[in-house]
Amino acid sequence: MTQPAKPQSAASYKRVLLKVSGEALMGSGSYGVDPATVDAIAADVAAVASTGVEVCLVIGGGNIFRGMAAAARGMDRAQGDYAGMLATVINALLMQNALERHGVPTRVMTAIHMSSIAEPYIRRRAVRHMEKGRVVIFAAGTGNPFFTTDTGAALRAAEMECDALFKGTQVDGVYSADPRKNPDARRYDTLTYRDVLANDLNVMDAAAISLARENRLPIVVFNIHEQDSFSRVMRGEGRFTTIVAAG
Repeated sequence: MTQPAKPQSAASYKRVLLKVSGEALMGSGSYGVDPATVDAIAADVAAVASTGVEVCLVIGGGNIFRGMAAAARGMDRAQGDYAGMLATVINALLMQNALERHGVPTRVMTAIHMSSIAEPYIRRRAVRHMEKGRVVIFAAGTGNPFFTTDTGAALRAAEMECDALFKGTQVDGVYSADPRKNPDARRYDTLTYRDVLANDLNVMDAAAISLARENRLPIVVFNIHEQDSFSRVMRGEGRFTTIVAAG
């Protein structure tokens, strides 16, 4: 594979986006939300925000509803995706509550207007919230069907001019195959966007990777379930995979 450029040093991060899958909120369960897991992630985000780094989040909705899975069972794809977007709003509100219990001022902004519970997404307002030290959670994806929350995360990270997109997953980086099923899977420390696309590596969908590549947005993949993992990866510690442009 092509030798990628060196990733940006952790000390230089000013603004980052953390993408968390909905499944990550389940903890050891098979559905829904585990409050202890949500609280642990919120505490980790609070620790990063306390250092002065501006943080925004995108949370998936797969712990509640997956539009693609419903479409595979015969449901209209667009309707299924809209239902999935609403699931992300539920997760965003739960994370907002957990963050505020840790003393972190937080705003939820949705791509689908629901003004009784969250602010509509307005780019300049989101930037201003972060400049004031608030964590912003972007919910309802892009507001359009046929796009994943990974693509929504890459889009918001580009719009916010983030220094990097951090993706918290179930494993400690990007592998050639699922290491939970294949013990011989190879783990990568660094990759290029082209490597990910050419080898069809299962980390983010192609649209998200392409968007990140066009905006030269580094992607850092790590295990969200390890204690203080977000904080440690921000400092360049622990195990993670960095996806960047070729050198």
